Amino acid sequence: MEKEIKVLVVDDEERIRRLIRMYLERENYVIDEAGDGNEALSKALNQDYDVILLDVMMPGKDGMEVCKELRETKNTPVIMLTAKGEEANRVQGFEVGADDYIVKPFSPREVVLRVKALLRRSSSSTFVQTSAATKDVLVFPHITIDNDAHRVTADGKEVNLTPKEYELLLFLAKSPDKVFDREQLLKEVWHYEFFGDLRTVDTHVKRLREKLNRVSENAAKMIVTVWGVGYKFEVVNE
Repeated sequence: MEKEIKVLVVDDEERIRRLIRMYLERENYVIDEAGDGNEALSKALNQDYDVILLDVMMPGKDGMEVCKELRETKNTPVIMLTAKGEEANRVQGFEVGADDYIVKPFSPREVVLRVKALLRRSSSSTFVQTSAATKDVLVFPHITIDNDAHRVTADGKEVNLTPKEYELLLFLAKSPDKVFDREQLLKEVWHYEFFGDLRTVDTHVKRLREKLNRVSENAAKMIVTVWGVGYKFEVVNE
């Protein structure tokens, strides 16, 4: 039996919520709605959703605040919806923990495709049979990545990452000591065509390091900046 997909749609405009609901329900997703930031945060903290579509410009608590507060306790995948297409606002969204960004006006079909892409990245491991002969696990000094369980531990302590942070770490760790420039990382980690600037990569690396550093300084140091080029996952044998 397939897992029921639950999506929270947050927008202060009812017509936009209704439009998104109509298209997502065609995919047999279960849709919940919130019309403002306070209602959205309450629902997001008290229920488990597979994806949250979150409008930025709302009266009261805006989408940026909601995402920032949500990220203090949960890693639910978040797609920001906003009429602001400016570069700085996109970067701000990623800095507070958003996984994707859609600028209004948007095609409802694009929303469906973005949701599907994010669901694939965040829950692909749930379809792996635990009885498989070999487990998909990467083990390094200070960091272990169990891709079957989508679980990262640093010096024995679990690290809670968003889907995008996890995917970035996994991509780098699969090619130890190989340097990737920002353009490569945007192309490989953001699988679809992505109109973002290179600082998107920088903000995710920063957040990834911060989360690793909370449990292990040694683990955080394995994400290395190669000045003028990009980033690499450096393995130090001790």
